[in-house]
Amino acid sequence: MGVRMQSVANIQLAPVLDRLGESGASYDRRRLCRAFAIAQSNYSDALHWTGETVLDHILGIIEEISPFEPDEDTVVACLLHHVLEQKVMTLTELEQQFGPNVRTLVSGIHLLSHITLEGRRRSIEDLRIMLLSVSDDIRVLLVCFCDRTHCFKSIHRIDSARAKRLAQDVLQLFAPVAARLGIYSLKHNLENAAFPVLYEYDSERISEQLDRVHKERPNFLKKSSEALENFLQEQGITATVDSRQKQAYSIFQKMRRKSLTDIGDIYDLFALRVIVDSEEDCYRVLGLLHRLGRPIANRFKDYIAFPKPNGYQSLHTTLAGFTDLPDNFNMEVQIRTVRMHREAQFGVAAHWSYKEVGATARALEKVQFHSMLLGQESVDSQEGEEQAFADHIFVLTPRGDIVELPEGATPLDFAFQVHTDLGLSFRGAFVNGSIVSMDYQLENGDVVEIQKHKSPQPSTHWMQMLRMASSRSKLRRYLYAQERPHLIASGKELVIAEFKKRGIAPLTSDLSLLRECDGLSLSLAQREDLLMKIGQGSERVGSLPARLGLLSPKDLAEENGVEKTEQKPDRLQRKDSLIGIEGGMPMPMRYAKCCGPQEWPQENIVGNIARGGTVMIHRDNCRMFANTNPERRVGVWWK
Repeated sequence: MGVRMQSVANIQLAPVLDRLGESGASYDRRRLCRAFAIAQSNYSDALHWTGETVLDHILGIIEEISPFEPDEDTVVACLLHHVLEQKVMTLTELEQQFGPNVRTLVSGIHLLSHITLEGRRRSIEDLRIMLLSVSDDIRVLLVCFCDRTHCFKSIHRIDSARAKRLAQDVLQLFAPVAARLGIYSLKHNLENAAFPVLYEYDSERISEQLDRVHKERPNFLKKSSEALENFLQEQGITATVDSRQKQAYSIFQKMRRKSLTDIGDIYDLFALRVIVDSEEDCYRVLGLLHRLGRPIANRFKDYIAFPKPNGYQSLHTTLAGFTDLPDNFNMEVQIRTVRMHREAQFGVAAHWSYKEVGATARALEKVQFHSMLLGQESVDSQEGEEQAFADHIFVLTPRGDIVELPEGATPLDFAFQVHTDLGLSFRGAFVNGSIVSMDYQLENGDVVEIQKHKSPQPSTHWMQMLRMASSRSKLRRYLYAQERPHLIASGKELVIAEFKKRGIAPLTSDLSLLRECDGLSLSLAQREDLLMKIGQGSERVGSLPARLGLLSPKDLAEENGVEKTEQKPDRLQRKDSLIGIEGGMPMPMRYAKCCGPQEWPQENIVGNIARGGTVMIHRDNCRMFANTNPERRVGVWWK
């Protein structure tokens, strides 16, 4: 059965392998047929969301990526990148059968397939940087770009709403990232396919204007390119000249940006591309061109001496009055070498062909790729703005939602990031279908599934396994909330025991004796905090009576180790024995001077505790007392 399946796979895959081999690449056909047989067996007749079969879809992606001369691992990843979605293989099983490189590629492709504008929580620029940052391998992005390109081949089978979402993702996310990497061939393919879907009216309007120009001056681009090629040959320069018309979506963007209504107002609408053998020839051609047409001021750009951040190199100039050019139009001319032309088409991907499979070459290209991405992010970021994803990874929930985590994050961090309750109820985790330890370090593209208890069962030991400060804070708050009632009860018992030893009335339910501590008025929550600290042992219960002002001068002196000499009582305090205080607390008292409550006739009195801990006695109708803090008032009466 296995031999027959591989034989069938060989027949279906043969045309694709022949197409890949046209560039001179050599592949292990047995390995590729084995991968295709697995795909064929597991995908069966499953349909892709575009309406074609999954098998037809993956073969279509390989067809799209073939001009980039992909290596063998990339082709295997194309064949098998739906295994995670179809839940037929885990990443561990994939690595066992095809090696770590294929595992990494499939994981990255699976992750990027979930980055979309739909339901986005980040800005579009953040999502673009995410696309650039989540993989250190250009091959992952190439497969994703080619996947989107092939999807448009089935656009007639996709419902209108989904087609528009696909087109929006392509125009706002994938095409700009392809441009940022210098892969202009894919950028143009993506934009040409998506623009008419999302902007049908504008696409038709621009097409009509272009058709009108070509009807007025048929084949002018072909005639211009042939004339220039012949002229250069006469000057002893071997060159290939081809022509191009600005892409419709680029025309649309420029017209919208500059509020233009006619394509005739665009300087670089038509262009000739001159490809020569050397940089010296580039500058020689530039000089000759300025004899054929009138150069437009401020339209010359030397991207050879000063390449774009994505590595693009060419000389650009714009000429008026060029051969057979329609009236009111100019001609842009791009001059480059063969090497520059390949890199303009394939960007950074020009260096990732099958020819570069050596470990040293691959490592060097990876360093260059990273350097370019860092350069891109620094160009796009605001000055001083932190690079958003420099040290972050992106993992997936079983439903395909993307969760951002710092490097080194654990499944426990993931659980707290998804939802606090999930983190507190954490029981175990499966990563890519395999159970892992709680401190396992997650990687880009991991699919994480959390097993939970019915109720929270966190441990203080979890603090050591959490990488994220937000996760630790959530755990700390929960543990604090759980321990607080016990610590408050313990502190209250210690305070009651201390008060009993000193002959102070016990605490009441509202903790009124703790209303004033260290001269500050405490709310009920602050009183409970004080008891909790005593229960934790971080506050001494023995010092509390003095801090509350509950000690007599004699006790206070003894507390401070001072022998107090007997003094004659103050005249104003001789009648203190005549006054009772709420709770029977032995507290120093003074008569307020504002209302003279000690003077005859003795009327009803009220008291408030001053900042020094002394009870000030007022007449109950005293206006000054009416302005005192209600929380510092205490009941007093004539005995």
